[in-house]
Amino acid sequence: MTIVLALLGLLLAFFLGLALYAYIWNRRAQRAVPPRGAFTRISTGRLHYLDVGQGPAIFLIHGLGGQMGNFDCGLIDDLARDHRVIAIDRPGMGWSERPLSQPCTPADTARLMFEIMDKLGIEQPLVVGHSLGGAIALSMAVQNAERLRGLALLAPLTLRGQEPSPVFDGLAIQSDVQRFLTAWTFATPAALRNGEAVIQQLYGPEEMPPNAVTQGGALLSLVPRHFYHTSRDYINSVRGLEETSRKYADLTVPVRLLYGTEDQILDPQHHGAKLVGRHPQMGLKLIHGGHMLPVTQPQVCAEFIRDASTKMRGSLTIRRASPEVYR
Repeated sequence: MTIVLALLGLLLAFFLGLALYAYIWNRRAQRAVPPRGAFTRISTGRLHYLDVGQGPAIFLIHGLGGQMGNFDCGLIDDLARDHRVIAIDRPGMGWSERPLSQPCTPADTARLMFEIMDKLGIEQPLVVGHSLGGAIALSMAVQNAERLRGLALLAPLTLRGQEPSPVFDGLAIQSDVQRFLTAWTFATPAALRNGEAVIQQLYGPEEMPPNAVTQGGALLSLVPRHFYHTSRDYINSVRGLEETSRKYADLTVPVRLLYGTEDQILDPQHHGAKLVGRHPQMGLKLIHGGHMLPVTQPQVCAEFIRDASTKMRGSLTIRRASPEVYR
């Protein structure tokens, strides 16, 4: 019995040590990447957002495991020269709150985006979605196209059918209890140990810019709450996507996509060329680059978004845009 109690004590000490380690890194990450915008409240709790510039509205929606910093390595400042630019930490990400059991399929999150539009007075925006944010933006267009000016999508998730990258294997947790325990024990040391491999997949073949760590908000991925909600988003990322994709043909807003030809996370042929092949009213631009284009190529993204905004301005609903596939 004494040996059993001693082993249990050691096991408890081990997990308490992991929790303390996670707590320390949680504090370090939050000190290194403090809130850079303002706060308001929506149905999911406190929302962190940035609202700068004047002109036609551009609404930026980040992807899986990201936060508004993904757009703040030059892209926001560039666009704010002649647009009103609204960037958010999606509920549960960065500094924004979300209940632990909040539904979070792309369609669920799209409804929250409309709630945010109402709260912040965003009218007829061009919605820019990166990665998972692209699936959310497409769900917004399917749900209520009349409220949007158009979509300009950066390396977006658009269709089911691609095998997920092995870099996300650690997020494939089905149980909320297991997810919570992992977030406060093994997630932080695993992220630090595997960080270089993850970075190579996310950014390759490009280099991760030095400012991506703090200005780009990458350190916030070490926050246990951030891991928990990222895992839930990952599990739910393609739920309902097949049903949504069947409605793309009926979209009444113009859609433009920008993809890096060497993207190692989402296949540009599957999510870009295949999509536009089915729906030639959409436009696809392919460039040399990887998945994190808003961070690695903010000027190219700004030019793509500004061009889309100019072409879509004054044309709030379009039944069929001209086919546009370009490289």
